[in-house]
Amino acid sequence: MTGADAIVKCLVEEKVEYVFGYPGVAITPFYNSILETDIKTILVRQEQNAAHAASGYARLTGRTGVVAVTSGPGAENLITGIATAFADSIPMVCITGQVDSRLMGSDVFQEADISGAVESFVKYSYIVRDVRDIPRIMKEAFHIAGTGRKGPVLIDLPIDIQNDTISRFSYPEEIKMRTYRPTVSGHAVQMGKVMKELVKAKRPIICAGGGVHLADAVQEVRAFASRYQIPVVCTMMGIGVMPTDHPLFYGMVGNNGTAYGNKAMNGADMIIMVGARVADRSISQPDLVMNGKVLVHIDVDPAEIGKNAGPTIPLVGDVRNIFQSFLQEEIEIDTSEWLFILNKYRDEGLTKKAAQIKLAMMDDDQEGKGLVDPAAFITELSTQMEENAVYVADVGQNQLWSCANCVIRGGRFFTSGGMGTMGYAVPAAMGAQLAEPGRQVVAVCGDGGFQMTMMELATMNYYGIRAKIVVIRNNVLGLVRQYQHFTYHDNFSVIDLGIYPRLDKLTEAYDMHYLKLERNPDITETVSKFLADPDSCLLEVVVSQNELT
Repeated sequence: MTGADAIVKCLVEEKVEYVFGYPGVAITPFYNSILETDIKTILVRQEQNAAHAASGYARLTGRTGVVAVTSGPGAENLITGIATAFADSIPMVCITGQVDSRLMGSDVFQEADISGAVESFVKYSYIVRDVRDIPRIMKEAFHIAGTGRKGPVLIDLPIDIQNDTISRFSYPEEIKMRTYRPTVSGHAVQMGKVMKELVKAKRPIICAGGGVHLADAVQEVRAFASRYQIPVVCTMMGIGVMPTDHPLFYGMVGNNGTAYGNKAMNGADMIIMVGARVADRSISQPDLVMNGKVLVHIDVDPAEIGKNAGPTIPLVGDVRNIFQSFLQEEIEIDTSEWLFILNKYRDEGLTKKAAQIKLAMMDDDQEGKGLVDPAAFITELSTQMEENAVYVADVGQNQLWSCANCVIRGGRFFTSGGMGTMGYAVPAAMGAQLAEPGRQVVAVCGDGGFQMTMMELATMNYYGIRAKIVVIRNNVLGLVRQYQHFTYHDNFSVIDLGIYPRLDKLTEAYDMHYLKLERNPDITETVSKFLADPDSCLLEVVVSQNELT
Protein backbone atom coordinates (compact mmCIF):
# COMPACT_ATOMS: atom_id res chain seq x y z
CA MET A 1 0.00 0.00 0.00
CA THR A 2 1.30 3.47 -0.88
CA GLY A 3 0.91 6.54 1.26
CA ALA A 4 -1.76 7.78 -1.15
CA ASP A 5 -3.59 4.47 -0.79
CA ALA A 6 -3.39 4.83 2.98
CA ILE A 7 -4.85 8.35 2.91
CA VAL A 8 -7.74 7.15 0.77
CA LYS A 9 -8.25 4.10 3.00
CA CYS A 10 -8.56 6.48 5.97
CA LEU A 11 -11.24 8.45 4.13
CA VAL A 12 -13.13 5.21 3.51
CA GLU A 13 -12.87 4.37 7.22
CA GLU A 14 -14.32 7.81 8.00
CA LYS A 15 -17.19 7.08 5.58
CA VAL A 16 -16.36 10.14 3.47
CA GLU A 17 -18.84 10.56 0.63
CA TYR A 18 -17.37 13.47 -1.36
CA VAL A 19 -13.96 15.05 -1.86
CA PHE A 20 -14.04 18.56 -3.36
CA GLY A 21 -10.90 19.75 -5.05
CA TYR A 22 -8.59 20.52 -7.93
CA PRO A 23 -5.69 18.20 -8.84
CA GLY A 24 -2.12 19.01 -9.79
CA VAL A 25 1.06 16.97 -9.99
CA ALA A 26 1.75 17.14 -6.25
CA ILE A 27 -1.61 15.56 -5.37
CA THR A 28 -2.02 13.16 -8.32
CA PRO A 29 -1.01 10.01 -6.38
CA PHE A 30 -3.94 10.70 -4.03
CA TYR A 31 -6.38 11.26 -6.89
CA ASN A 32 -5.11 8.12 -8.62
CA SER A 33 -5.76 6.02 -5.51
CA ILE A 34 -9.23 7.45 -4.89
CA LEU A 35 -10.40 5.95 -8.20
CA GLU A 36 -10.40 2.53 -6.52
CA THR A 37 -13.12 3.59 -4.03
CA ASP A 38 -16.75 4.68 -4.11
CA ILE A 39 -15.82 8.16 -2.88
CA LYS A 40 -17.13 10.76 -5.31
CA THR A 41 -14.80 13.53 -6.45
CA ILE A 42 -16.06 16.98 -7.43
CA LEU A 43 -13.77 19.06 -9.64
CA VAL A 44 -14.47 22.72 -8.90
CA ARG A 45 -13.22 25.49 -11.16
CA GLN A 46 -11.22 27.31 -8.48
CA GLU A 47 -9.77 25.92 -5.24
CA GLN A 48 -11.41 28.41 -2.88
CA ASN A 49 -14.77 27.09 -4.03
CA ALA A 50 -13.82 23.56 -3.01
CA ALA A 51 -13.72 24.72 0.61
CA HIS A 52 -17.02 26.60 0.28
CA ALA A 53 -18.67 23.54 -1.28
CA ALA A 54 -17.30 21.34 1.51
CA SER A 55 -18.68 23.91 3.96
CA GLY A 56 -22.19 23.69 2.49
CA TYR A 57 -21.97 19.90 2.63
CA ALA A 58 -20.72 19.90 6.24
CA ARG A 59 -23.31 22.38 7.48
CA LEU A 60 -26.20 20.36 6.12
CA THR A 61 -24.98 16.89 7.09
CA GLY A 62 -23.14 17.71 10.31
CA ARG A 63 -20.23 15.65 8.97
CA THR A 64 -16.70 16.80 8.23
CA GLY A 65 -16.18 18.15 4.71
CA VAL A 66 -13.07 17.07 2.79
CA VAL A 67 -10.99 19.08 0.32
CA ALA A 68 -7.91 18.02 -1.67
CA VAL A 69 -5.83 20.38 -3.83
CA THR A 70 -2.31 20.57 -5.18
CA SER A 71 0.71 22.46 -3.85
CA GLY A 72 1.78 26.07 -4.29
CA PRO A 73 -0.90 28.23 -5.94
CA GLY A 74 -3.51 25.49 -5.54
CA ALA A 75 -3.02 25.44 -1.79
CA GLU A 76 -2.75 29.23 -1.64
CA ASN A 77 -6.08 29.63 -3.46
CA LEU A 78 -7.63 27.48 -0.76
CA ILE A 79 -6.68 29.87 2.07
CA THR A 80 -9.74 32.12 1.83
CA GLY A 81 -12.02 29.08 1.97
CA ILE A 82 -10.15 27.73 5.00
CA ALA A 83 -10.37 31.11 6.75
CA THR A 84 -14.09 31.27 6.00
CA ALA A 85 -14.64 27.82 7.51
CA PHE A 86 -12.55 28.72 10.56
CA ALA A 87 -14.50 31.91 11.24
CA ASP A 88 -17.80 30.01 11.13
CA SER A 89 -16.51 26.88 12.94
CA ILE A 90 -17.17 24.47 10.05
CA PRO A 91 -15.59 20.99 10.36
CA MET A 92 -13.25 20.38 7.44
CA VAL A 93 -10.16 18.34 6.59
CA CYS A 94 -8.04 20.00 3.90
CA ILE A 95 -5.43 17.84 2.17
CA THR A 96 -2.79 19.72 0.22
CA GLY A 97 -0.19 18.16 -2.03
CA GLN A 98 3.38 19.26 -1.37
CA VAL A 99 6.71 19.00 -3.18
CA ASP A 100 9.16 16.21 -2.37
CA SER A 101 9.97 16.41 1.35
CA ARG A 102 13.72 16.36 0.61
CA LEU A 103 13.33 19.53 -1.46
CA MET A 104 11.11 21.47 0.96
CA GLY A 105 12.65 24.80 1.87
CA SER A 106 14.61 25.13 -1.36
CA ASP A 107 11.99 27.15 -3.26
CA VAL A 108 11.38 24.52 -5.92
CA PHE A 109 8.57 24.75 -8.46
CA GLN A 110 5.13 25.21 -6.84
CA GLU A 111 6.42 25.03 -3.28
CA ALA A 112 4.61 27.06 -0.63
CA ASP A 113 4.67 26.87 3.14
CA ILE A 114 0.94 26.32 3.35
CA SER A 115 0.96 25.08 6.94
CA GLY A 116 2.70 28.28 8.00
CA ALA A 117 0.41 30.42 5.85
CA VAL A 118 -2.79 29.07 7.43
CA GLU A 119 -1.54 28.91 11.01
CA SER A 120 -4.04 31.48 12.27
CA PHE A 121 -6.94 29.98 10.26
CA VAL A 122 -6.90 26.32 11.31
CA LYS A 123 -7.53 24.35 14.47
CA TYR A 124 -4.39 22.34 13.73
CA SER A 125 -2.07 21.50 10.85
CA TYR A 126 0.16 18.57 9.96
CA ILE A 127 3.10 18.10 7.61
CA VAL A 128 3.39 14.36 7.00
CA ARG A 129 7.05 13.36 7.29
CA ASP A 130 6.68 9.59 7.65
CA VAL A 131 4.26 7.42 5.68
CA ARG A 132 3.69 5.27 8.77
CA ASP A 133 2.11 8.26 10.55
CA ILE A 134 -0.72 8.61 8.03
CA PRO A 135 -3.40 6.53 9.86
CA ARG A 136 -2.77 8.32 13.16
CA ILE A 137 -2.68 11.77 11.56
CA MET A 138 -5.89 11.19 9.62
CA LYS A 139 -7.73 9.88 12.68
CA GLU A 140 -6.58 12.84 14.73
CA ALA A 141 -7.47 15.32 11.98
CA PHE A 142 -11.09 14.15 11.73
CA HIS A 143 -11.37 14.06 15.52
CA ILE A 144 -10.04 17.60 15.93
CA ALA A 145 -12.12 19.00 13.06
CA GLY A 146 -15.41 17.52 14.28
CA THR A 147 -15.22 17.92 18.06
CA GLY A 148 -15.15 20.82 20.49
CA ARG A 149 -15.40 24.04 18.58
CA LYS A 150 -15.39 22.60 15.09
CA GLY A 151 -13.14 23.91 12.37
CA PRO A 152 -10.68 23.16 9.56
CA VAL A 153 -7.58 20.97 9.92
CA LEU A 154 -4.82 21.01 7.29
CA ILE A 155 -2.76 17.98 6.22
CA ASP A 156 0.21 18.87 4.00
CA LEU A 157 1.25 15.77 2.09
CA PRO A 158 4.60 15.69 0.20
CA ILE A 159 4.48 13.72 -3.05
CA ASP A 160 7.26 11.34 -2.02
CA ILE A 161 5.27 10.40 1.10
CA GLN A 162 2.26 9.68 -1.12
CA ASN A 163 4.40 7.38 -3.27
CA ASP A 164 6.22 5.71 -0.36
CA THR A 165 5.01 2.28 0.80
CA ILE A 166 3.49 1.37 4.13
CA SER A 167 3.92 -2.27 5.11
CA ARG A 168 1.15 -2.43 7.68
CA PHE A 169 -2.03 -0.35 7.74
CA SER A 170 -4.05 -0.12 10.93
CA TYR A 171 -6.61 2.64 11.42
CA PRO A 172 -6.88 3.62 15.10
CA GLU A 173 -10.21 2.91 16.80
CA GLU A 174 -9.63 5.42 19.60
CA ILE A 175 -7.96 8.78 19.97
CA LYS A 176 -5.67 9.62 22.85
CA MET A 177 -4.44 13.19 22.60
CA ARG A 178 -3.03 14.51 25.83
CA THR A 179 -3.20 18.14 24.71
CA TYR A 180 -6.67 18.10 23.15
CA ARG A 181 -9.60 17.29 25.39
CA PRO A 182 -12.63 19.49 24.66
CA THR A 183 -15.18 19.89 27.41
CA VAL A 184 -18.53 18.25 26.67
CA SER A 185 -20.50 18.20 29.89
CA GLY A 186 -21.14 21.56 31.52
CA HIS A 187 -19.98 22.06 35.10
CA ALA A 188 -22.79 21.01 37.43
CA VAL A 189 -22.24 23.94 39.79
CA GLN A 190 -22.39 26.47 36.95
CA MET A 191 -25.53 24.90 35.51
CA GLY A 192 -27.12 25.08 38.94
CA LYS A 193 -26.30 28.79 39.09
CA VAL A 194 -28.00 29.34 35.74
CA MET A 195 -31.25 27.76 36.91
CA LYS A 196 -31.19 29.72 40.19
CA GLU A 197 -30.76 33.01 38.31
CA LEU A 198 -33.50 32.03 35.87
CA VAL A 199 -35.95 31.56 38.74
CA LYS A 200 -35.20 35.11 39.91
CA ALA A 201 -35.31 36.68 36.45
CA LYS A 202 -38.33 38.73 35.37
CA ARG A 203 -37.17 39.43 31.81
CA PRO A 204 -34.95 36.56 30.58
CA ILE A 205 -33.98 36.10 26.95
CA ILE A 206 -32.01 33.54 24.95
CA CYS A 207 -29.65 34.77 22.24
CA ALA A 208 -28.91 31.82 19.94
CA GLY A 209 -25.81 31.73 17.75
CA GLY A 210 -24.44 29.41 15.09
CA GLY A 211 -23.07 27.08 17.77
CA VAL A 212 -26.61 25.80 18.34
CA HIS A 213 -26.70 24.47 14.77
CA LEU A 214 -23.16 23.11 14.99
CA ALA A 215 -23.98 21.22 18.17
CA ASP A 216 -27.20 19.83 16.64
CA ALA A 217 -29.01 21.36 19.60
CA VAL A 218 -31.87 23.14 17.82
CA GLN A 219 -34.60 20.91 19.24
CA GLU A 220 -33.22 21.13 22.78
CA VAL A 221 -33.03 24.94 22.71
CA ARG A 222 -36.55 25.17 21.29
CA ALA A 223 -37.88 22.78 23.91
CA PHE A 224 -36.22 24.73 26.73
CA ALA A 225 -37.57 28.06 25.48
CA SER A 226 -41.07 26.62 25.07
CA ARG A 227 -41.16 24.95 28.48
CA TYR A 228 -40.32 28.13 30.35
CA GLN A 229 -41.75 30.61 27.81
CA ILE A 230 -38.45 32.39 27.33
CA PRO A 231 -38.20 34.73 24.32
CA VAL A 232 -35.47 34.00 21.78
CA VAL A 233 -33.42 36.24 19.50
CA CYS A 234 -30.55 35.13 17.27
CA THR A 235 -27.33 36.24 15.68
CA MET A 236 -26.86 36.05 11.91
CA MET A 237 -25.39 32.55 12.19
CA GLY A 238 -28.23 31.53 14.51
CA ILE A 239 -30.99 32.21 11.96
CA GLY A 240 -33.17 29.11 11.77
CA VAL A 241 -32.74 28.01 15.38
CA MET A 242 -36.32 29.19 15.77
CA PRO A 243 -38.83 29.26 12.90
CA THR A 244 -39.49 32.83 11.77
CA ASP A 245 -43.14 32.67 12.84
CA HIS A 246 -42.54 31.00 16.22
CA PRO A 247 -44.43 32.91 18.93
CA LEU A 248 -41.27 33.09 21.09
CA PHE A 249 -38.99 34.35 18.32
CA TYR A 250 -38.15 38.06 18.08
CA GLY A 251 -35.73 38.15 15.18
CA MET A 252 -32.06 38.81 14.62
CA VAL A 253 -30.17 41.26 16.82
CA GLY A 254 -27.37 43.65 15.96
CA ASN A 255 -26.75 46.52 13.58
CA ASN A 256 -28.96 44.96 10.93
CA GLY A 257 -31.34 43.17 13.26
CA THR A 258 -34.97 43.87 14.01
CA ALA A 259 -35.83 46.88 16.14
CA TYR A 260 -38.00 44.71 18.40
CA GLY A 261 -35.23 42.12 18.76
CA ASN A 262 -32.73 44.75 19.87
CA LYS A 263 -35.32 46.23 22.25
CA ALA A 264 -35.76 42.78 23.76
CA MET A 265 -32.02 42.44 24.34
CA ASN A 266 -31.78 45.91 25.84
CA GLY A 267 -34.79 45.36 28.10
CA ALA A 268 -33.81 41.94 29.42
CA ASP A 269 -32.52 41.42 32.94
CA MET A 270 -30.96 38.04 32.10
CA ILE A 271 -29.34 37.10 28.79
CA ILE A 272 -28.49 33.47 28.02
CA MET A 273 -25.95 33.69 25.20
CA VAL A 274 -25.75 30.28 23.52
CA GLY A 275 -23.11 29.33 20.97
CA ALA A 276 -22.42 32.95 20.01
CA ARG A 277 -19.21 34.96 20.08
CA VAL A 278 -20.70 38.28 21.26
CA ALA A 279 -19.10 39.73 18.13
CA ASP A 280 -19.44 43.30 16.86
CA ARG A 281 -22.15 42.66 14.24
CA SER A 282 -24.50 41.25 16.89
CA ILE A 283 -23.55 43.41 19.85
CA SER A 284 -21.48 46.44 18.89
CA GLN A 285 -21.20 47.77 22.46
CA PRO A 286 -21.21 44.72 24.77
CA ASP A 287 -20.48 46.62 27.97
CA LEU A 288 -23.42 48.96 27.34
CA VAL A 289 -25.87 46.20 26.40
CA MET A 290 -24.84 43.91 29.27
CA ASN A 291 -24.79 46.61 31.92
CA GLY A 292 -27.03 45.70 34.87
CA LYS A 293 -27.89 42.27 33.44
CA VAL A 294 -27.07 38.71 34.36
CA LEU A 295 -25.11 37.35 31.42
CA VAL A 296 -24.85 33.60 31.00
CA HIS A 297 -22.42 32.68 28.23
CA ILE A 298 -22.59 29.06 27.06
CA ASP A 299 -19.97 27.92 24.54
CA VAL A 300 -17.90 24.84 23.83
CA ASP A 301 -14.83 27.04 23.29
CA PRO A 302 -13.54 28.49 26.58
CA ALA A 303 -11.54 31.09 24.64
CA GLU A 304 -14.77 32.76 23.49
CA ILE A 305 -16.21 33.20 26.96
CA GLY A 306 -15.28 36.58 28.34
CA LYS A 307 -13.42 37.63 25.18
CA ASN A 308 -15.86 40.40 24.25
CA ALA A 309 -18.09 40.61 27.33
CA GLY A 310 -17.55 39.51 30.90
CA PRO A 311 -20.20 36.91 31.83
CA THR A 312 -21.86 36.64 35.20
CA ILE A 313 -21.97 32.87 34.75
CA PRO A 314 -19.53 31.30 32.28
CA LEU A 315 -20.51 27.80 31.18
CA VAL A 316 -18.20 25.72 29.00
CA GLY A 317 -19.53 22.65 27.25
CA ASP A 318 -21.45 21.14 24.38
CA VAL A 319 -24.70 23.08 23.88
CA ARG A 320 -26.81 20.00 23.21
CA ASN A 321 -25.48 18.22 26.29
CA ILE A 322 -26.04 21.27 28.47
CA PHE A 323 -29.62 21.86 27.35
CA GLN A 324 -30.48 18.20 27.71
CA SER A 325 -29.41 18.58 31.33
CA PHE A 326 -31.40 21.81 31.71
CA LEU A 327 -34.52 20.02 30.44
CA GLN A 328 -34.23 17.54 33.30
CA GLU A 329 -34.62 20.34 35.84
CA GLU A 330 -37.99 21.51 37.17
CA ILE A 331 -38.39 25.19 37.99
CA GLU A 332 -41.21 27.71 37.86
CA ILE A 333 -40.96 31.14 36.24
CA ASP A 334 -43.54 33.58 34.93
CA THR A 335 -42.64 35.54 31.82
CA SER A 336 -46.17 36.49 30.76
CA GLU A 337 -45.76 40.19 31.52
CA TRP A 338 -42.41 40.29 29.72
CA LEU A 339 -43.84 38.52 26.67
CA PHE A 340 -46.78 40.90 26.58
CA ILE A 341 -44.37 43.83 26.24
CA LEU A 342 -42.25 42.10 23.60
CA ASN A 343 -45.28 41.01 21.60
CA LYS A 344 -46.42 44.60 21.42
CA TYR A 345 -43.01 45.65 20.04
CA ARG A 346 -43.05 42.80 17.53
CA ASP A 347 -46.65 43.33 16.40
CA GLU A 348 -45.93 46.99 15.69
CA GLY A 349 -42.80 46.12 13.75
CA LEU A 350 -44.37 43.31 11.72
CA THR A 351 -47.48 45.36 10.92
CA LYS A 352 -45.34 48.20 9.60
CA LYS A 353 -43.18 45.81 7.57
CA ALA A 354 -46.18 43.97 6.09
CA ALA A 355 -47.71 47.28 5.00
CA GLN A 356 -44.45 48.34 3.33
CA ILE A 357 -44.15 45.04 1.45
CA LYS A 358 -47.79 45.16 0.37
CA LEU A 359 -47.28 48.63 -1.09
CA ALA A 360 -44.06 47.56 -2.77
CA MET A 361 -45.68 44.55 -4.43
CA MET A 362 -48.24 46.85 -6.03
CA ASP A 363 -45.68 49.45 -7.14
CA ASP A 364 -45.11 49.00 -10.86
CA ASP A 365 -43.00 52.11 -11.36
CA GLN A 366 -40.35 52.28 -8.64
CA GLU A 367 -38.23 55.36 -9.34
CA GLY A 368 -39.87 55.48 -12.75
CA LYS A 369 -37.82 52.48 -13.85
CA GLY A 370 -40.00 49.54 -12.88
CA LEU A 371 -37.38 48.04 -10.53
CA VAL A 372 -37.87 45.34 -7.88
CA ASP A 373 -38.13 45.91 -4.13
CA PRO A 374 -35.61 43.47 -2.57
CA ALA A 375 -37.49 43.06 0.73
CA ALA A 376 -40.70 42.14 -1.08
CA PHE A 377 -38.85 39.78 -3.38
CA ILE A 378 -36.97 37.90 -0.62
CA THR A 379 -40.10 37.61 1.50
CA GLU A 380 -42.02 36.10 -1.41
CA LEU A 381 -39.13 33.86 -2.49
CA SER A 382 -38.59 32.36 0.97
CA THR A 383 -42.34 32.01 1.58
CA GLN A 384 -42.76 30.02 -1.63
CA MET A 385 -39.71 27.84 -0.98
CA GLU A 386 -40.32 24.36 0.40
CA GLU A 387 -40.64 24.11 4.16
CA ASN A 388 -37.29 22.36 4.65
CA ALA A 389 -35.45 24.29 1.94
CA VAL A 390 -31.90 25.61 2.30
CA TYR A 391 -31.43 29.35 1.72
CA VAL A 392 -27.78 30.29 1.07
CA ALA A 393 -27.04 34.02 1.24
CA ASP A 394 -23.89 35.55 -0.18
CA VAL A 395 -22.25 38.69 1.25
CA GLY A 396 -23.19 42.32 0.72
CA GLN A 397 -26.56 44.03 0.63
CA ASN A 398 -28.14 40.75 -0.50
CA GLN A 399 -27.02 39.15 2.77
CA LEU A 400 -28.56 41.86 4.93
CA TRP A 401 -31.79 41.92 2.92
CA SER A 402 -31.90 38.15 3.28
CA CYS A 403 -31.37 38.21 7.04
CA ALA A 404 -34.08 40.82 7.49
CA ASN A 405 -36.71 39.28 5.23
CA CYS A 406 -36.08 35.56 4.78
CA VAL A 407 -38.85 33.34 6.19
CA ILE A 408 -37.45 30.14 7.71
CA ARG A 409 -39.83 27.36 8.69
CA GLY A 410 -38.22 23.93 8.88
CA GLY A 411 -35.24 24.74 6.67
CA ARG A 412 -31.75 26.15 7.07
CA PHE A 413 -30.07 29.50 6.44
CA PHE A 414 -26.39 29.47 5.43
CA THR A 415 -24.08 32.43 4.97
CA SER A 416 -20.51 33.53 5.61
CA GLY A 417 -21.09 35.33 8.89
CA GLY A 418 -17.66 35.50 10.51
CA MET A 419 -15.39 36.25 7.57
CA GLY A 420 -17.98 37.75 5.21
CA THR A 421 -16.55 36.12 2.10
CA MET A 422 -18.06 37.25 -1.19
CA GLY A 423 -18.65 34.38 -3.59
CA TYR A 424 -19.58 31.92 -0.84
CA ALA A 425 -23.17 31.22 -1.83
CA VAL A 426 -22.93 29.39 -5.17
CA PRO A 427 -20.32 26.77 -4.17
CA ALA A 428 -21.87 26.35 -0.70
CA ALA A 429 -25.23 25.72 -2.37
CA MET A 430 -23.55 23.13 -4.59
CA GLY A 431 -22.23 21.30 -1.54
CA ALA A 432 -25.59 21.43 0.21
CA GLN A 433 -27.39 20.13 -2.88
CA LEU A 434 -24.95 17.22 -3.18
CA ALA A 435 -25.49 16.43 0.49
CA GLU A 436 -29.25 16.10 -0.02
CA PRO A 437 -30.11 15.98 -3.74
CA GLY A 438 -33.84 15.87 -3.05
CA ARG A 439 -33.82 19.03 -0.95
CA GLN A 440 -34.51 22.45 -2.42
CA VAL A 441 -31.42 24.70 -2.28
CA VAL A 442 -31.41 28.35 -3.38
CA ALA A 443 -28.34 30.60 -3.49
CA VAL A 444 -29.00 34.35 -3.32
CA CYS A 445 -26.13 36.56 -4.52
CA GLY A 446 -25.37 40.09 -5.52
CA ASP A 447 -23.91 40.68 -8.96
CA GLY A 448 -20.50 41.38 -7.40
CA GLY A 449 -20.29 38.17 -5.38
CA PHE A 450 -21.75 36.10 -8.19
CA GLN A 451 -18.98 37.14 -10.57
CA MET A 452 -16.40 35.82 -8.11
CA THR A 453 -17.69 32.25 -8.46
CA MET A 454 -19.82 32.18 -11.60
CA MET A 455 -17.38 29.70 -13.18
CA GLU A 456 -18.97 27.08 -10.92
CA LEU A 457 -21.99 27.03 -13.23
CA ALA A 458 -19.83 24.62 -15.23
CA THR A 459 -19.43 22.39 -12.16
CA MET A 460 -23.17 22.43 -11.56
CA ASN A 461 -23.89 21.48 -15.16
CA TYR A 462 -21.25 18.73 -15.32
CA TYR A 463 -22.36 16.98 -12.13
CA GLY A 464 -26.08 17.62 -12.56
CA ILE A 465 -26.33 19.77 -9.42
CA ARG A 466 -29.82 21.31 -9.42
CA ALA A 467 -29.30 24.22 -7.03
CA LYS A 468 -31.06 27.43 -8.00
CA ILE A 469 -29.35 30.80 -8.15
CA VAL A 470 -30.71 34.30 -7.65
CA VAL A 471 -28.56 37.23 -8.75
CA ILE A 472 -29.80 40.53 -7.31
CA ARG A 473 -28.41 43.03 -9.78
CA ASN A 474 -27.78 46.74 -9.39
CA ASN A 475 -24.49 46.96 -11.35
CA VAL A 476 -22.53 48.24 -8.34
CA LEU A 477 -20.90 46.97 -5.17
CA GLY A 478 -24.04 47.86 -3.25
CA LEU A 479 -22.90 47.69 0.36
CA VAL A 480 -19.70 49.64 -0.34
CA ARG A 481 -21.73 52.20 -2.27
CA GLN A 482 -24.13 52.47 0.68
CA TYR A 483 -21.21 53.05 3.07
CA GLN A 484 -19.76 55.71 0.76
CA HIS A 485 -23.18 57.31 0.51
CA PHE A 486 -23.38 57.86 4.27
CA THR A 487 -19.69 58.32 5.11
CA TYR A 488 -18.34 60.20 2.09
CA HIS A 489 -21.55 61.97 1.04
CA ASP A 490 -21.96 60.24 -2.34
CA ASN A 491 -18.31 60.53 -3.29
CA PHE A 492 -18.37 57.08 -4.89
CA SER A 493 -15.11 55.32 -5.59
CA VAL A 494 -14.36 52.02 -7.38
CA ILE A 495 -17.83 50.51 -6.99
CA ASP A 496 -19.20 50.46 -10.57
CA LEU A 497 -19.48 46.92 -11.96
CA GLY A 498 -20.99 47.97 -15.27
CA ILE A 499 -23.65 46.06 -17.16
CA TYR A 500 -21.66 42.92 -17.89
CA PRO A 501 -21.84 39.99 -18.01
CA ARG A 502 -25.18 39.57 -19.72
CA LEU A 503 -26.64 36.83 -17.60
CA ASP A 504 -28.99 35.60 -20.29
CA LYS A 505 -26.00 34.88 -22.54
CA LEU A 506 -23.92 33.49 -19.68
CA THR A 507 -26.55 30.94 -18.67
CA GLU A 508 -27.01 30.02 -22.33
CA ALA A 509 -23.28 29.26 -22.50
CA TYR A 510 -23.68 26.85 -19.58
CA ASP A 511 -26.97 25.34 -20.85
CA MET A 512 -28.77 26.67 -17.79
CA HIS A 513 -32.32 27.98 -17.58
CA TYR A 514 -32.71 31.75 -17.13
CA LEU A 515 -35.43 34.10 -15.88
CA LYS A 516 -35.46 37.85 -15.32
CA LEU A 517 -37.53 39.90 -12.88
CA GLU A 518 -37.85 43.68 -13.30
CA ARG A 519 -41.31 44.58 -11.93
CA ASN A 520 -42.83 44.17 -8.47
CA PRO A 521 -46.23 42.96 -9.73
CA ASP A 522 -44.43 40.05 -11.44
CA ILE A 523 -42.69 38.82 -8.27
CA THR A 524 -45.18 36.10 -7.27
CA GLU A 525 -45.55 34.57 -10.72
CA THR A 526 -41.83 34.71 -11.58
CA VAL A 527 -40.75 33.21 -8.24
CA SER A 528 -43.27 30.40 -8.70
CA LYS A 529 -41.92 29.64 -12.17
CA PHE A 530 -38.32 29.80 -10.91
CA LEU A 531 -38.90 27.35 -8.06
CA ALA A 532 -41.03 25.00 -10.15
CA ASP A 533 -38.26 24.47 -12.72
CA PRO A 534 -37.07 20.86 -12.24
CA ASP A 535 -33.53 21.78 -13.34
CA SER A 536 -31.03 24.34 -12.13
CA CYS A 537 -32.09 27.86 -13.01
CA LEU A 538 -30.75 31.40 -12.62
CA LEU A 539 -33.07 34.28 -11.80
CA GLU A 540 -31.82 37.82 -12.40
CA VAL A 541 -33.55 40.36 -10.16
CA VAL A 542 -32.99 44.01 -11.07
CA VAL A 543 -33.01 46.46 -8.15
CA SER A 544 -32.15 50.12 -7.72
CA GLN A 545 -28.66 51.30 -6.81
CA ASN A 546 -30.34 53.56 -4.27
CA GLU A 547 -31.82 50.68 -2.25
CA LEU A 548 -30.46 50.62 1.31
CA THR A 549 -30.38 47.87 3.90
